[in-house]
Amino acid sequence: MRYLGLDLGTKTLGLALSDKTGTIASPYKTIHFKEYSELIKELQKIVEEKGVEKFILGYPKNMNNSLGFAVSRTEDFKKVLEKNFKMPIILIDERLSTTEAENILIQTDMSRMKRKKVIDSYAAAIILDTYLKESRE
Repeated sequence: MRYLGLDLGTKTLGLALSDKTGTIASPYKTIHFKEYSELIKELQKIVEEKGVEKFILGYPKNMNNSLGFAVSRTEDFKKVLEKNFKMPIILIDERLSTTEAENILIQTDMSRMKRKKVIDSYAAAIILDTYLKESRE
């Protein structure tokens, strides 16, 4: 079973793909968007081409476990996904996923400019990896 990890930002959507066995998460790409409709078209292509069977969507709770504006935006996006795709959409706590992704990229000595281009897909990979690990337990 193949999964697609999603890290929703205000202007970008980071994507990560699992392998066909659903055990390894890898950064895939980052999509820049203005409207969710742009994302749906791109996601439909990816779902068909890659055989995705489930979305794993980052749920951006605040550090104190409260729900802020980013959660509302994510819940709205989840509703859009539900209207356009007939597959499960799992919400996964994504606190510190971007920070963790940034630390990984810094350790690989990647320049700030290059990090900026790939950070969202790496955060999506961390979100997806979290789900994969939790589902094995």
